[in-house]
Amino acid sequence: MVLDRFALFDAPRDQLLLVAVGCLALMGLVMVTSASLQIAETRLGSPFYYALRHGFFLGMAVMAGATVYLFVPFSLLEKLRYPALFASLVVLALVLMPGIGREVNGSQRWISLAGFNVQPSELAKLGFIVYLAGYINERQQELREQWQGFLRPLGLLSVLVLLLLMEPDFGAVVVLGVAVMGMLFLGGVPTLRFLLVGLAAVMLAALVAVAQPYRVARLMSFLDPWADQFGGGYQLTQSLIAFGRGHWTGAGLGNSVQKLFYLPEAHTDFVFAVSAEELGLLGSMIMVSLFALVCWRIFRSAIAMLEAGDLFRGQVVLGIGLVLAGQAFINMGVNMGLLPTKGLTLPFVSYGGSSLVVCAVMLGLVLRAQREFEPASPRRRPAGTARRRRP
Repeated sequence: MVLDRFALFDAPRDQLLLVAVGCLALMGLVMVTSASLQIAETRLGSPFYYALRHGFFLGMAVMAGATVYLFVPFSLLEKLRYPALFASLVVLALVLMPGIGREVNGSQRWISLAGFNVQPSELAKLGFIVYLAGYINERQQELREQWQGFLRPLGLLSVLVLLLLMEPDFGAVVVLGVAVMGMLFLGGVPTLRFLLVGLAAVMLAALVAVAQPYRVARLMSFLDPWADQFGGGYQLTQSLIAFGRGHWTGAGLGNSVQKLFYLPEAHTDFVFAVSAEELGLLGSMIMVSLFALVCWRIFRSAIAMLEAGDLFRGQVVLGIGLVLAGQAFINMGVNMGLLPTKGLTLPFVSYGGSSLVVCAVMLGLVLRAQREFEPASPRRRPAGTARRRRP
């Protein structure tokens, strides 16, 4: 009975999604190892320090994702939407407190726990998505007919945005904002209201972008990084050199020059540039294709659920897809010089425990939603229940 209840031996429905994520995770492990060997040996005396930690984080991520898939039904998740919102606010407030938050490179974005750095913004994004999905499911009519129903979640979002900007973490603000607006739009917000608020949000983001001198400097260096290649444009120029050295097939695994203390954060924010240098255009296209496949499968599931009227599951899956797609797009765009520099990791690939574990939890939720949404097979369907038709 226990095994039948939890379906421990049921494989996930979307094998293609799982395989694509597995390939990204394996590529990430290889590239993090390659990108971090020299810096780990020089700084810590152990060339495989970051590689071993990344492997440990990857194992934790697999266990976390599997636990969510097996033991966290969406009926429970929906009940936890208000605690999820509260937890999102609390962790973002805690990281700003002296003695709790840890400052790295001028940004206070981490909390140190038992020797590991936890990034609260990763947890806050998932928590707010769960809350907003429950809100849309519960107040769909109010969301469609009244301004108040639209503005209430935006007011809560503004509190999270303010806390994120105080760290500062402008990249997380952009990713969370895109996910929230996408969820609200597909939740039924009238187009005119959406466009008016969207225009106001873009204008406010532009003001925030130019409010601090360092953001203006990043913007100017993004437009012409070679004008200050040893200052504000240093990261981007080194990343572009890495892409230039990669050519079609790359310099060979482990043969990157830019990772040798030229490219800062080579194993975290700029691991895609190192992979482009070592694996070339072909390797980069494989990674981009894998991300496209992951996003397509997630959005495909979200649309099917929304069309079938399964709003809570559909909105959670949609929000997760928007976060993963937005973060991957921004990270790759920054690496290629298409977007201003942002401190965002590449999902499933970059070094970092918080990012890996939260991304795995998101994947577990997507697979769980698919498992609950699709009709059970005749062999496992409980007696007396009707088969649900596919949309």
